[in-house]
Amino acid sequence: MNLAQDVSVIGAISAFWLVAMIVPGLDFLLVTRLAMMKGRMAALRATLGIATGVAAWGLAGFFGIRALFIASPWLYTLLKVGGGLYLFIQGARLFAGSWKHAPAEGQPANPAFATTRAFRMGLLTNLANPKAPIFVSSLFAAALPQHASIGLGLTCVGTMFVIAVAWFSLVATVLSLRHVSRAFLRLRHWIDRASGLAFMALGIRFATERTAG
Repeated sequence: MNLAQDVSVIGAISAFWLVAMIVPGLDFLLVTRLAMMKGRMAALRATLGIATGVAAWGLAGFFGIRALFIASPWLYTLLKVGGGLYLFIQGARLFAGSWKHAPAEGQPANPAFATTRAFRMGLLTNLANPKAPIFVSSLFAAALPQHASIGLGLTCVGTMFVIAVAWFSLVATVLSLRHVSRAFLRLRHWIDRASGLAFMALGIRFATERTAG
């Protein structure tokens, strides 16, 4: 392939991935909640975790994880059940925590949370989605040429990483603005309850739905 063709492939994957990032999902829900409840730094660390998960699935997709799942269906089942269980537990914690007494408005976010938990939450939330490897593999199968070079594949994965960081950083920055977060802080209990129910519902769905044969 020549340079123009490579640029065309990267452009197509970038456009499609940007749309995929903008559509609200679990990652968006996590960054939104952290930005409003824990502050910008926590949300940005979660963003880095999410983008790291994106890069991991991108590399796995490029090197053929879909073919591995087809050859060993139990691996996909294990991912579905494990990911679903993680999401359900996170949702249950959010839902249970929503009934506890809220800190006073204007209390600063806990810096320990930002440094020790947010990145891990972002990474695990992204990795726990069993649809991600199939989605990324399908995207690469459709957009990449049959004998794509490793350099082209790594460039596409890097582009996906950058798009994830840019989009969720924007979300984190906007939603952590004082006048925005203050308005949502009044609804924090309901936000946590809705987030918790969404995580639990998707966790149950991922863990129990049958794999298409």
